[in-house]
Amino acid sequence: MPSMFGVGGNRLGVLARLRAAAELARDVPDRVRTGVHVFRSTGMAKTVTAASVLELVRGVARGRQNPALLFRVYGKGTPDKVAVVDRGEVMTYGELDRRIDRVAAALAQRGVGRRARVVVMMKNRREILEVSNACARMGGSVVTIAWRSTAEELAYVATHSGARALVIEGDLLAALDVAALPPAVLANVFVVGDSPGASVPGARLTPYRDLLTAGDVGAPPEEGAVEDDSALVVYTSGTTGKPKGAVRKFPKNAIQGAMRFFAETPLRVDDVHLVVCPLYHSTAFGFMTLSQVLGGVVVIADHFDPEGFLRAVEQHRITTTAVVPTMLQRILDLPPEVRRRYDTSSLRVVFSGGAALPAPLAIAFMDAFGDIVWNFYGATETGLVTLASPADLRAAPGTIGRALPGNDIRLLDEQRREVRAGAVGELFVKNDLLIEGYHGDPRATSESKVGEHFSVGDLARRDTEGRYFLEGRKRDMIISGGVNVYPAEIESVLEQHPDLVEVAVVGIPDRDLGERVRAFVVARSGREVDPSSVKTFARARLSGAKVPRDVVVLSALPRNPTGKVLKRELREREV
Repeated sequence: MPSMFGVGGNRLGVLARLRAAAELARDVPDRVRTGVHVFRSTGMAKTVTAASVLELVRGVARGRQNPALLFRVYGKGTPDKVAVVDRGEVMTYGELDRRIDRVAAALAQRGVGRRARVVVMMKNRREILEVSNACARMGGSVVTIAWRSTAEELAYVATHSGARALVIEGDLLAALDVAALPPAVLANVFVVGDSPGASVPGARLTPYRDLLTAGDVGAPPEEGAVEDDSALVVYTSGTTGKPKGAVRKFPKNAIQGAMRFFAETPLRVDDVHLVVCPLYHSTAFGFMTLSQVLGGVVVIADHFDPEGFLRAVEQHRITTTAVVPTMLQRILDLPPEVRRRYDTSSLRVVFSGGAALPAPLAIAFMDAFGDIVWNFYGATETGLVTLASPADLRAAPGTIGRALPGNDIRLLDEQRREVRAGAVGELFVKNDLLIEGYHGDPRATSESKVGEHFSVGDLARRDTEGRYFLEGRKRDMIISGGVNVYPAEIESVLEQHPDLVEVAVVGIPDRDLGERVRAFVVARSGREVDPSSVKTFARARLSGAKVPRDVVVLSALPRNPTGKVLKRELREREV
């Protein structure tokens, strides 16, 4: 019997490989066309060297096709090209490649190697890039967590992920709860930056710089293919409960996915990309990586402030960046004379995502800075799914754009059936960059899937031009008097009110209706808002069930660090 099962298994494996080869062969023409177009449009054709091609071939042959390979390719092919600028320090691809090797080898010497998970808790800084790629290079996984996390949250993530080490910024050591952290983590705490006199009872603290100067450690050990082991584990924000660890592997066709994205955008090899969103989040890390795929320069800002953003654009001649909508609003809120102080003419592409981009905000920003806003939809779990160009945002305000090549989107109702054209359904997507699932949570993984399609609970509709529009979260849908009410529709209407700058709509329990609509609004600077005028404005544009019964004026909406409105807090708020 064992031999029979073995033969069957081998036969199934052969058939699976044959099917995969056939699919690859069918994709070859598309891959070639896309590759040729991208090489020309991005300028890659002029920058490729024999050394970089050789390193790429070697890496793929060894099964090391993950983001760390980029730094080997550019580190050998164009070692003197600037890779990253952080806190005024400039580092080349060659220098960064060598540092990644040393960190990987030193971690392996401490028993943190292949298949090990390393928690990273830092503000925006270059070391996040180094540790992430060191783990990928040796077949380990990095687990990112917000630097604002509490001791309890850190302990949960470290324990739940099965981590073997922690890399933490010195001034965050107060978040360590030695009673709750696993012993394996306490034995390997690496401290980045200054931590004068730091001492955590029961923890072995090692300065991060020691990983780079611990003798002649050389390159990390060659252990064969690591593509099935290395991963990035991103814990979701946990706005509705305990966070879930989204496990992202690095599939063989990830490069093709990047090429398809480049084919839809004006990105180039000479771009200078500004990182302002938190690097522990997928938006910042993903767009930084896309820039590095092209061998671009990355400038890391340790935090965002609106005037500092403009100053950085002028100083570094920034060409691309990725932001959340609240950042665009804060830039626009600067006095015109402040905005005029800075030369931002180098800025060609501003990607906006992570939260809904209000239509008036997109138009206002483009009117002020030019048609450079690209609105994207995606998630930690799905990667990039749709993209709206500046022309799309002008023609169909509020759109998240059309499906990016390689994405198969389905809008499904509660019975998992395709909805009719123009109707709202839960957005499910299938692509090559879906996560493996949620770490240690097979139930959550299963509930998020229909076949090979994955959903994070967003509701959307599609117009006749193939453009998609978000209608909110499935859990946020309001049922008032038996009518399905989508908060995003109400928000998009109220955002057009001349006295309002921010809007969030939630459902509140109601004895007669089941739920009633409550709108939380923020007034524009220098304006006052009368709740009755907001209701009148809504009543002229929305049907009865959608008109807010309550309008609450706030000084600001509660948001998490990545810009998402915390609607749970609004629902629980006493007014």
